[in-house]
Amino acid sequence: MEIEPMISLKRYLDADTTRIDNPEMNCSPEACSALLSAYRAGLAEMGECGANACPDLAMELKRGLTQIDEALGEHPEIPSITMTNDALRELLQEWGKKTAQYSTQKAAEVKDLLLVMARTAESLGRKDGLHAQQLDSVTAQLETIAKLEDVTRIRSSVEESARQLKSSVARMTSEGKAVIDHLRAEVSTYQAKLERAEHVASCDPLTGLGTRLWAEERVQQRIDSASPFCILMIDVDGFRRVNQEYGNLVGDLVLKEFATELRSSCRFSDLVARWGGDEFIVVLDCLATDATRQVSRLASWISGPYQVPGRAGHVSVRLAISIGIAEYREGDNLQELLERADTALCAEQELTRKRISA
Repeated sequence: MEIEPMISLKRYLDADTTRIDNPEMNCSPEACSALLSAYRAGLAEMGECGANACPDLAMELKRGLTQIDEALGEHPEIPSITMTNDALRELLQEWGKKTAQYSTQKAAEVKDLLLVMARTAESLGRKDGLHAQQLDSVTAQLETIAKLEDVTRIRSSVEESARQLKSSVARMTSEGKAVIDHLRAEVSTYQAKLERAEHVASCDPLTGLGTRLWAEERVQQRIDSASPFCILMIDVDGFRRVNQEYGNLVGDLVLKEFATELRSSCRFSDLVARWGGDEFIVVLDCLATDATRQVSRLASWISGPYQVPGRAGHVSVRLAISIGIAEYREGDNLQELLERADTALCAEQELTRKRISA
């Protein structure tokens, strides 16, 4: 069996013939066609390999290879093949240079990013002394990676550093959450204590009504808003006699019962407080004409007998009251308003004494 001689591509390209199907080349048309097909397949494979090596520059390579392929034509001549060979060499050399530059640029960007990560980890370490040592280790490792030239080593080292950094951040987050939860619990406890303290400060321990300080703050709020309101200053007439005759314990019980009746006789929106001793204050959000009508109803409701337990059984104590009214006027301050209410109360008490003595 006779073996056909092998075709030398170099001898084929260097030949003086001008047609690819020249008989002197000792190449049958089928072999030449197969050779041309293999050459074109090689061009296409170069494009795919380039795409795998550097996807961002692959289109430029494929476009150049396509132009070389189209330049061959259907029946290429030796000069055209030689020209495509030169064009291919020039294309691959130029593309190789660009790929190297591109890789160098990307490596520089990665190194810059690593240095930023190192600075960030270092900053975190300064802020959290507990994890400073571990974060310093990560920082040093990132700085070392930035000096590497091997992309494979850079990638594996970055992955390891990223795992360490993620672990450190996770622990910092977990411990930080525990600290925050503890602080929230502490804040909640102190807030509850503060609310209890505020309640104690604003609530009269004997009667359960508001304190004088609480009432003054609420009156000042109304003065600041310039809202129409009136103050009722109430005094239990002759209450000292109750303490002298029945004792302070009975007197306290009477005051508690009186405060309960006073609160019940007022509207929900009215402010009621113990001013001191046997004096009370009511703040009504209305004009003096409406307040005067309410005074009459209030006096009849809370005046009269009160039944409280005493040393020898229940004691019946009849109480009479005096009420002074003062309406807020534009420009009033707290002291002026309270003084007018107290003056009105003293005048009402004087009328009561006159009626009793008459």
